[in-house]
Amino acid sequence: MTAPAPDVAVVVLSTAPDPETADRLARALLDDRLAACVTRVPGVTSLFRWQGELEETEEVLLLVKTHATRAPALTRKLAELHPYEVPEILVLPAAAGLGSYLDWVREATEVADDN
Repeated sequence: MTAPAPDVAVVVLSTAPDPETADRLARALLDDRLAACVTRVPGVTSLFRWQGELEETEEVLLLVKTHATRAPALTRKLAELHPYEVPEILVLPAAAGLGSYLDWVREATEVADDN
């Protein structure tokens, strides 16, 4: 994965097959401080080609806000826990945002030193 600039917030897009899976994924990312916030948007319909067939399915969209430095670990964790064979995991840099919100995202995903 190509990482975004190290001192920016990013939004990670993913989908889950149902609300229970979306909740499990969101809580795991938050518990590990890989995400500052996960917004779950139920009832999205995805159309995609899979194994040569056109598929249509209802999913839960996950909008994951995190710091760019946490994106690689977040991507690995999400791929590990996700039930899909090839989960949607897209990391998008935030071009700008409210300074205090961006500071909060950084602080919420910082890992405490063990010293």
